[in-house]
Amino acid sequence: MLAVPVAVVGILLLLVVPVPAFLLDVLIIVNILLALVILLTTMFVKKPLDFSVFPSLLLVATLFRLGLNVASTRLVLGDGYAGQVIAAFGHVAVSGSMIIGAVIFLILVVIQFVVVTKGAERVAEVGARFTLDAMPGKQMAIDADLNAGLITDVQARERRAEVSAEADFYGAMDGASKFVKGDAIAGLVIIIINVVGGIAIGMIQRGLSITDALNTYALLTIGDGLVTQIPALLMAVSTGMIVTRSGAESEIGSAASLQLTQSRTALRIAGGAAVLMALIPGMPVIPFLVVGAGLMLIAQRATARVAGELAEQQAADAAANAPKQDTTEDLIEQMRVHALEIQLAPDLVDLVSGASDDLLARVRALRRKVAMDLGVVLPPVRTRDSIELPPSTYVIRIAGVEAGRGIAPSGKVLALGDTLDSLPGASTVEPVFGLAGKWIPSEMRHSAEMTGATVVDRVSVLVTHLSSIISTNAARLLTREDVRVLTDGVKQVNPSAVEELVPGLLSLAEVQRVLQGLLAEQIPINDLPRIYEALALRAKVSTDPEGLVEAARQALGPALAAQHVDGSLLRVIMIDPVLEQSMLEGLRPSDHGSQILLDPARTEAVLGSLRESVQAVERNGQSAVLVCAPALRPAIRRLVSAQSGGLPVLSYQEVTTGNVSIETVGVVRANDSIST
Repeated sequence: MLAVPVAVVGILLLLVVPVPAFLLDVLIIVNILLALVILLTTMFVKKPLDFSVFPSLLLVATLFRLGLNVASTRLVLGDGYAGQVIAAFGHVAVSGSMIIGAVIFLILVVIQFVVVTKGAERVAEVGARFTLDAMPGKQMAIDADLNAGLITDVQARERRAEVSAEADFYGAMDGASKFVKGDAIAGLVIIIINVVGGIAIGMIQRGLSITDALNTYALLTIGDGLVTQIPALLMAVSTGMIVTRSGAESEIGSAASLQLTQSRTALRIAGGAAVLMALIPGMPVIPFLVVGAGLMLIAQRATARVAGELAEQQAADAAANAPKQDTTEDLIEQMRVHALEIQLAPDLVDLVSGASDDLLARVRALRRKVAMDLGVVLPPVRTRDSIELPPSTYVIRIAGVEAGRGIAPSGKVLALGDTLDSLPGASTVEPVFGLAGKWIPSEMRHSAEMTGATVVDRVSVLVTHLSSIISTNAARLLTREDVRVLTDGVKQVNPSAVEELVPGLLSLAEVQRVLQGLLAEQIPINDLPRIYEALALRAKVSTDPEGLVEAARQALGPALAAQHVDGSLLRVIMIDPVLEQSMLEGLRPSDHGSQILLDPARTEAVLGSLRESVQAVERNGQSAVLVCAPALRPAIRRLVSAQSGGLPVLSYQEVTTGNVSIETVGVVRANDSIST
């Protein structure tokens, strides 16, 4: 943990404290190997964020090289000797020629400054800009997945942190690339200063001739420049390598070998060209023939690999398509009506291919969310293809009956918003919220996000649609076996509640009917012990299903109101007292629950007044619930459920439990008037 702070302090000491020649040799070797390790690390990471410390490490490495420059300059100009490494680079690497050394040094500077650094700087700048521009769209996509139940809160936080880290990384790389550019300029300036200073010291202080001064100081300066410029070039290449790793999911070696050998024809043509170039007079024959033969060999091995993969695929397809014997078990399985099923058109089977946006994985996440939110364990969702469906179409079935359908075109994403005219694609309507949208090519995602549109991938569209259908039909999906499993779970933690209720007072079928009644009104059944205790008390008086449901609702009273509270405020639409009294007088029991006897004209006036109240609230961007007397609640809910778009209906007792403030935002009257 203290390695980096200690190293930085040591670098600062290099600037002011003289360093002996043998220690300078060690530090130079460390500098070269550190740059090499960083370069190799950038080649082996799978994505840039795996090496997120690179910008800071680049700054430390640059400061380290500059510190070595100062320490080596002090030894070169003071003692005329700066260790064996610099001497070796000055005499051996460039054959003791100052001109050759200067040329090599300038070539390295040009490669680093003009080619590598300039390109890396531009890529980092563009990458930072695009990443920051794409942040709002990515955040909205995460919020959409979270709201649809495709990811958990923890996963959402992790994805948000990753998006933020990616933006910070590319922003840091945009600034860090300036370090590399400044390093190249500093290396060129330092070597010029050292040459001039060496000549001055040699001629003025030591009385050497200009030739002797150049041979003594210029060669050491050239060696010093090469010693620091080579690791600087490695760091510049590392910078370019890390910022150009766009969309990579594997290390660069594996990706490069796989992609370079994907075209056998290209390898054969290149090998043939190498052989033909060997026939040109004056060309070296053996090198061209060796390279050409190597390319031909690689092409042959690529052909064998592709043939093997094709054979394996054909064998797998043959095994999958082989005729199977229709056993009794197979026929029973094919006859079975699945509780929940997704049918896909043949061109949508890639949705279950196991990729990162795999439909099956998202459905599993949705089952977990439904279990947490509603207290219902959904049956496994069967997914199969159907050649009878039109292209790009999916159908969601419940108990073999179609409950919804939509489209999810391959290679496209759904853009939602009010400014879609400039985008290509066919207009459509989002199946859950009824929002206007367009299916646009996936390549246009960034352009759509720049216009302010919310972009949703096709798997999210399908899963959101499935989530809406499950929520609406949760009561149908709750089977008697599910009730038995849930009851056994309650018995383990609260045995007295179960033993008193089942089977002494109510059967599993009657309990199932009550729970279905709660789910039909979007009421979670997570708190089963409390529900069972309320049912046990009510069942001793009456086993009327409607009364049992109301008893369970009263037990869950605070939780019912909490679903609709905005902060600490609950907005309610009330019924005119005179109208409510006449409804109580017209309340009659029936085989399908209690009903209110009103003449058709008055019923239509009540529903019209309710619609106006709801619309007035929605125009203000708010939501409200309808409240009434407890005895009327089931009948009124049955009356308005099909007319008000699922407006929640609560009793006075349910809205007065808990610490909430109530605001009346509308009054329903029978004379078709409204008061707000």
